[in-house]
Amino acid sequence: MHERHRGDGLGAAMISWAIGEARRRGCALVQLTSDESRSDAHRFHTRLGFTASHEGFKLAL
Repeated sequence: MHERHRGDGLGAAMISWAIGEARRRGCALVQLTSDESRSDAHRFHTRLGFTASHEGFKLAL
């Protein structure tokens, strides 16, 4: 999302819609990934109720 739109509530509304849709479809878990360097994104997701759950790995080829 472009920086000028941060704080408008659009991101939270989109996540809220996605969570509601997942519930409606019977999903038991919503999982997302975010690079460890994105501290603003981590705060955002924590504010929405997500909790950190694991560490991931990748291999560049």
